[in-house]
Amino acid sequence: MTMKKDFLWGTSISAAQAEGGWNEGGRGPVQVDFADSGNAQTSGRRLFYRKADGTRDFVPGAYAMFPHLPEGGKYESFDDIYYANRNASDFYHHYKEDIELMAEMGFSTFNTTVSWARIFPRGVEGGVNQEGVEFYRDMFTRLREHGIDPIITLYKYDEPVYFEETYGGWTNRAMIDQFVEFARVCFTEYKDLVNKWMTFNEINVLMLFKDFPHTEAQAKENMQSMHNQIVAAARAVKLAKQINPEMKVGTMICGLCNYPLTPDPLDVMDTYKSFQDVFCYAADAMIRGSYPSFAKRLWKEDNVQLNITEQDLKDMKEGTADFLGFSYYMSQCRTTHDDGVEGKGNVFLGLENPYLEKSEWGWQIDPVGFRYFMHLLYDRYNIPLLVIENGLGAKDKVEADGSIHDDYRINYLRAHIAQLRQAVEEGVDVMGYTTWGGIDLVSASTGQIEKRYGLIYVDMNDKGEGTFERKRKDSFFWYKKCIESNGEDLD
Repeated sequence: MTMKKDFLWGTSISAAQAEGGWNEGGRGPVQVDFADSGNAQTSGRRLFYRKADGTRDFVPGAYAMFPHLPEGGKYESFDDIYYANRNASDFYHHYKEDIELMAEMGFSTFNTTVSWARIFPRGVEGGVNQEGVEFYRDMFTRLREHGIDPIITLYKYDEPVYFEETYGGWTNRAMIDQFVEFARVCFTEYKDLVNKWMTFNEINVLMLFKDFPHTEAQAKENMQSMHNQIVAAARAVKLAKQINPEMKVGTMICGLCNYPLTPDPLDVMDTYKSFQDVFCYAADAMIRGSYPSFAKRLWKEDNVQLNITEQDLKDMKEGTADFLGFSYYMSQCRTTHDDGVEGKGNVFLGLENPYLEKSEWGWQIDPVGFRYFMHLLYDRYNIPLLVIENGLGAKDKVEADGSIHDDYRINYLRAHIAQLRQAVEEGVDVMGYTTWGGIDLVSASTGQIEKRYGLIYVDMNDKGEGTFERKRKDSFFWYKKCIESNGEDLD
């Protein structure tokens, strides 16, 4: 038996991408509620708003993140735009049914987020929304009743609009106290139901600017925002231990696996530098408890002077993560030369690897890179790893009899789980594996629900047409068999 008996098997979703019910149950709006559903004609998603002069405009988004609205801009809904995240997979109304399906697959864990705007629709000053508290209490209770040990994330691409309008978002240090109070409510209310938490999902996406032309002001804003989030996470970890010393609180970093395109030493150095800048800068701060030595180089490159207090440094040292959650979908290549084919993929830009196949969205499929990446992370941090996101986005066809034959997804999962088993055999400590996302949901990068990741099909398209009916895909039954064998039966 390769995997530990208590190895966690399950899936991951997020409130912003699956929950829906955007204006129900006392929930306040979040930024992505005002983004369009995305389409092939646009390069990414768009956040529509009303300008100060009364005309309509939009700001482009990168991934599920959007810049602040221009001065005088106001969030507004427009009748000719479909806002996919507002309905998403309608998990808000279907969570009982979905938990039954998870239990049927044999899940031992499930990762989702608590929507900040459902607990504090208008910040601490607006008070706790008790209806939101009870919604999650019922969800977590039902998970426990089905033998599912939840892993809950506090923040994932769903900044409440109130915070942008009132504080200007994460550049304002007032957000630290707001987040810590949100964490306190969650840790206290659910201390008997949830003992595994993560603070920020893919916190390192704020380093995305390093791969694009940017100004010093943009660099300062992103890096100050990340610092404030790192401090907020550290204080939340300390708070969790006070409330329940048995709680485990981890961090979650977006997996960036790159190879040098050529053996040119400059390509090798460029690839490692990217790993430092985009992954290790945040992970070191949250796991080792201090910024790495190369942080000074990073700050100097963009003339960034962060607002860091002595208390911040103390909190970072005392509030380190218990485990490292990460996402992994693909790998790419980097080069210092003016050649190579530009690739497509999860957040970060890179070049195509001629030795790899790719999905219909252009994401390169690299199971061996998954094992390599786990070794890289475990060698550096030596704390348990948790695979939070791994999956394949694809178009699924519903047959006349209602079946969905997604062999391509099964092949992807089979190859990656096989490499996961090998990494464990080679000494990597992995505590669990959760696919992304077990239920069809809205893609963060494109805003499409028809770019399907689920083992469970949701009857909804990119125009908002459908019934939200759930259907089991072939991958549903395959993953059930995989879990029953603790990862041994991959046929």
